[in-house]
Amino acid sequence: MLSQTAIFLAAAVLMVPLARKLGLGSVLGYLAAGVVIGPWGLRLIDDVEAILHFSEFGVVLFLFIIGLELQPSRLWVLRRSVFGLGSAQVLASAAAIACLATAVGLGWQAALVVGIALAMSSTALVLQSLAEKQQLTTRHGRDAFAILLFQDLAVIPLLALMPMMAGGSGVDFDPFSLFKAIAIIALVIVGGRTLLRPAFKWIATLGSRETFTAAALLVVIGTTLLMEFAGLTASLGAFLAGVLLADSEYRHELEADIEPFKGLLLGLFFIAVGMSANLGLLRSEALPILGMVLLLMLIKFVVLYLLGRITDCSNRSSRKLAVALAQGGEFAFVLFQLARQHSLLSATEADWLVVVVTLSMLTAPLLFLLEDKVLAPRLDEKPTQKPFDQVEDPHRAVLIAGFGRVGQVVARLLALKRITFTVLDASPTQVDYVRQFGSKAYFGDASRLDVLKAAGIEHAKLFVLAIDDVEVSLKTAALVRRHYPNLPIYARARNRFHAYKLLDLEVRLLVRETWHGSVALAEQVLLGMGLPKAEVDAAVARFMEFDETSLKRQHAIYQDEAMLVANVKQAAEELRSLFEADAANAAQDEVK
Repeated sequence: MLSQTAIFLAAAVLMVPLARKLGLGSVLGYLAAGVVIGPWGLRLIDDVEAILHFSEFGVVLFLFIIGLELQPSRLWVLRRSVFGLGSAQVLASAAAIACLATAVGLGWQAALVVGIALAMSSTALVLQSLAEKQQLTTRHGRDAFAILLFQDLAVIPLLALMPMMAGGSGVDFDPFSLFKAIAIIALVIVGGRTLLRPAFKWIATLGSRETFTAAALLVVIGTTLLMEFAGLTASLGAFLAGVLLADSEYRHELEADIEPFKGLLLGLFFIAVGMSANLGLLRSEALPILGMVLLLMLIKFVVLYLLGRITDCSNRSSRKLAVALAQGGEFAFVLFQLARQHSLLSATEADWLVVVVTLSMLTAPLLFLLEDKVLAPRLDEKPTQKPFDQVEDPHRAVLIAGFGRVGQVVARLLALKRITFTVLDASPTQVDYVRQFGSKAYFGDASRLDVLKAAGIEHAKLFVLAIDDVEVSLKTAALVRRHYPNLPIYARARNRFHAYKLLDLEVRLLVRETWHGSVALAEQVLLGMGLPKAEVDAAVARFMEFDETSLKRQHAIYQDEAMLVANVKQAAEELRSLFEADAANAAQDEVK
């Protein structure tokens, strides 16, 4: 047992980081680890069935976590996208795939399972890819999230119905079994609502984290046992338990306690799936399998693209949505294994489908790359450059470059004191947005000399540099300093390094973005700890004065990393010595 555990851990530690480094995701890393150590790889472990049976508890915990995250209030807010777009995708994709499965000889029960399973997409792979590309807040990113959420929900009734479908027409309808299942589900829901929260509240008062974790695992295992007694799947029980606790105050703590167990056991499940992937099929029947992979992704791509266009998505958003969700998903592995256990699919059929889904997931990162590098540049219309705004009155006292958080505050205070100013911002979206609230801003790139002249920089008494992008900020500062050396520049620095660069350009009037807010927060913390206000004021003043001096001193050496590190350490020691001296002087004053 220990040697097998070491093999699993070593395979995961090697393959998962490698897969993530290649942009393939951790799920594919676990699958690859299973392939390497399994019967079709190095043959380090042969008993795949036993491993699958044990690791299925990881799937149970996975569904408990999903239940915790599916807050009813959150579902209600997203109800139109989730239940409208999500249901349309699952039903359309599943219907098309199930028809093909029936055409090749599968029974309706098996075809239904295959259709729904292959309609699913990889939640982990898609959300990770969209997050890395910063596309989760785009139209296609929001639609993809809604569809994935519905797919998670759609698995639950299929898990509940699979044991019933397994018998086919040869099994008589048993009203008692149906009544028992409904009664136990009702018992879990009512009992969970009335008992779980008070129970966890009492356990939390004990102050024992281990007991809380044990209680969470007991809830998961207890509900799964009740579901199995009712003739339903263990996964359904875990999901219901999670949903019942989704709105509780202990949701985040429960998720944090269960997450390590879920991660390890679910990883073990995917390793076992990788071990069970029959690569011999790929070697002997490569063309049919690759054909099935392409057909699967084509069907899902067409369905998703058409749904995007029907729901008024642009051609670009519809295509990106279809690319994102065209692959199979990890839930398919769970469903195929259960279908195999219930004899809905033969071992050969399940092996075929597992290989198809695995290859489609492996293809997904390549499809993302194809979209970004080939399709988007050729198919997307090039955005036309909006002409810069014409400044109405270029004779203003202050010129502000950048109208984000900092620029807006400066402008508001200037307006209150009736000081005239002109605002430039290089983002037409930001300009249009602030105009909705009555703010006056002009679309223009302050890093261009012609734009600055058109905005009346010759008539300005000072220049406010509030641009968020560090490179553009430095470029603008250099331009203003070169052509208008006598114009005072009041700059916003994103961080200390940005401040050094501005000091290089002889911008002396600068404010670090979070500096004063951080000092103000620290001041309130000290007061909250009960220190006298006079003592806090003195400490804050001393700290601010010392840091400003250190900033100027370190600016001279910031390009030499070794000298900068040594100086920072020295400054920290000096500051500690100053505070110790202040404390000693205060003690002497009290004695006197």
